[in-house]
Amino acid sequence: MKEYKVIFHIDEMTKWKLLLTNVTNLLNGMHEEQLSVSVLANAEAVRYYDAARNFAAGAKVMESLSQKDVRFLACNNALRAHGITKDAIYQFVEIVPAGVVELVKRQSEGYAYIKP
Repeated sequence: MKEYKVIFHIDEMTKWKLLLTNVTNLLNGMHEEQLSVSVLANAEAVRYYDAARNFAAGAKVMESLSQKDVRFLACNNALRAHGITKDAIYQFVEIVPAGVVELVKRQSEGYAYIKP
């Protein structure tokens, strides 16, 4: 069975609802396929990972998706720029050193790139 690899990229706070809907639709539409799905947030979008900001509905969706093996990634450069510490973000979020580097690596590994 072929494995499909996808990385969703978000850098705007206003696009989170759309992105999470896109990820959910992908999982629903390809539920019989082998999928590797990651969501990379950089720039201002990393603020959505800050548990103290209380984006409750989005956090529940993200946690549910993470339980379906969707990986949530945060750019460390953006976290630092926005004064967000590792302890402040949701436990299911992984930190990568630089979002743009992660995107280049994933695309070179054959990941489809989606940016809502």
